[in-house]
Amino acid sequence: MKIIHCPINGPRPLQEFYFGGQFRSLPDPAGESMSDLDWADYVFNRDGAPGVQKEWWYHTPSGTWFIAERDIVSDSFVRTYLFEGSEGGGHA
Repeated sequence: MKIIHCPINGPRPLQEFYFGGQFRSLPDPAGESMSDLDWADYVFNRDGAPGVQKEWWYHTPSGTWFIAERDIVSDSFVRTYLFEGSEGGGHA
């Protein structure tokens, strides 16, 4: 059974979580000045390079969204943490 470390509730089974997609910074706040091509690139294209990627995950029972860093080659979680603008700390 795959276990994910919830930053609020500790280790929990994968079935309690929902994958929310790759974590990405929002485009420049002056988004209206973006070309249609640039906006389409932001909306539809993701970085699929092998290695560790940041992802949004949701723990359903606690209603908590958090960031997980997951190695997409080995499908193993490196660390998890709450998004509050801080990237310190975390759990493997």
